[in-house]
Amino acid sequence: MPTFQYTARDKQGQQVQQTMEASSKDALVKALRDQGLTPTAVKEQKSSSLAKKQINISIPGFGRKVGLKDLAIFCRQFATMINAGVSLVRCLDVLEQQTSNVGLKEIIRDIQAEVEGGATLSRAMAKFPRVFSELAVGLVRAGEVGGVLDETLERLAVFMEKDLELRQKIKSAMTYPVLVLIVAILIVSGLVMFILPKFMSLFLELGMEESDFPAPTRFLMNVSNFMISKWYILLLIIAGLWFAIGRIKRTKVGKRIYDTLVLKLPVFGPLNHKIAVARFARTLSTLLASGVPILQAFETVAGTVANDIIADAILLSRASIREGDTIADPLAESRMFPPMVVQMITIGEETGQLDSMLEKVADFYEREVDTAVESLTAAIEPVMIVLLGFIVGFIVISMFLPLIGIISNLSN
Repeated sequence: MPTFQYTARDKQGQQVQQTMEASSKDALVKALRDQGLTPTAVKEQKSSSLAKKQINISIPGFGRKVGLKDLAIFCRQFATMINAGVSLVRCLDVLEQQTSNVGLKEIIRDIQAEVEGGATLSRAMAKFPRVFSELAVGLVRAGEVGGVLDETLERLAVFMEKDLELRQKIKSAMTYPVLVLIVAILIVSGLVMFILPKFMSLFLELGMEESDFPAPTRFLMNVSNFMISKWYILLLIIAGLWFAIGRIKRTKVGKRIYDTLVLKLPVFGPLNHKIAVARFARTLSTLLASGVPILQAFETVAGTVANDIIADAILLSRASIREGDTIADPLAESRMFPPMVVQMITIGEETGQLDSMLEKVADFYEREVDTAVESLTAAIEPVMIVLLGFIVGFIVISMFLPLIGIISNLSN
């Protein structure tokens, strides 16, 4: 169905500029007049311009990226107004005026036009997959079918707030180690590129040959010369590795290898596993509480755990469930889910309270993630400080070893 951009005047004489889908220009004009609007200009939008518009919305920076916090606020306000009996179109109009995010404002405006044209809210949201995930669209669709849109939007808002809280905790816990690492790199680079060459020049002026320098000093000299004269090669190597890893992760085989390594890392592997389990439990609980069928819920959850190995285990479990198996047994056979998770799911199946049991599992593993991150941060900080001290000490000793040799020769 083509999309038209129109300019019209309402009953108060105010100018309105929106977009709407319609079968033809005449049908759009008729629909506008039925709404009490007098169209003054109607222009069909090309598909390329619509695609460009959606791409621009998702480009990071320039205030056009729609973050998780913006979406959580959007869902919370939306649920409140729906619960108060406000019409869907009116809700979208108010939300568009209240949001400060430029990208989200444009998306809400387009969704409003879709809804006014007869589309459902979930269908309109599905046209922006980079902003509204399969989880969000699925929950809204379930709310529309069950007549509980306000409840599903409320659950979606709670899910996004919990997810945002977990991400912020991890980021805040890793802020200090990252800052220490950046400072360490700057200090070492400054010593190697600016301080060390001056000492080397001084030693050469005093009559020492490069072959007379101790091995640590010669090693530092080579590192310093490389960083001063061929620093661009180092940048190219780093950029090449970053690009290569990104390309490999985009392939199916490369993504599986990467996800397997992520789960098997010595310290970060268990942490990533706990994050994935917490996200699995929270997402599945939200979907089941909103009335989404179990098979559709498992398919949606598989796309939200952000790990292909665990996603494959979920999809295999879905296939077993479709054949009449219980939920807990295939999850236990996959060995991707701890026994406690499997036992809680078994109890939830037997008591008919699977969504509440999964919510408890999510709460437990989110606390486990908090504890693991705090322990990891507490362990990383002293290790990084000791490592920085060792590197700086090595540089200082390497610079003073030739000086000790010169003093010994003068004494003799």
